[in-house]
Amino acid sequence: MAQNRDQLTNRTDNAIRRHMRKMIFLCAPLVASVLTGCVQVTAPDKPIVINLNIAIRQEILYKLSAASEKVIQENPGVF
Repeated sequence: MAQNRDQLTNRTDNAIRRHMRKMIFLCAPLVASVLTGCVQVTAPDKPIVINLNIAIRQEILYKLSAASEKVIQENPGVF
């Protein structure tokens, strides 16, 4: 009789532990969300201004040899 009572007590204890584990896993995200606080993001009153000071300089240099200059002078319509 005492053995049956111990088995019932162990089963009950195990069931309660399983139930408590489930409750902890289900309630943990809720508790974490409550403890994190509140974050508010608002748009600024003034527009955002970005100054881009970029200087673009492009140089194209042609160095022609004497032979190529001669070809260009002989065929001005091609170039």
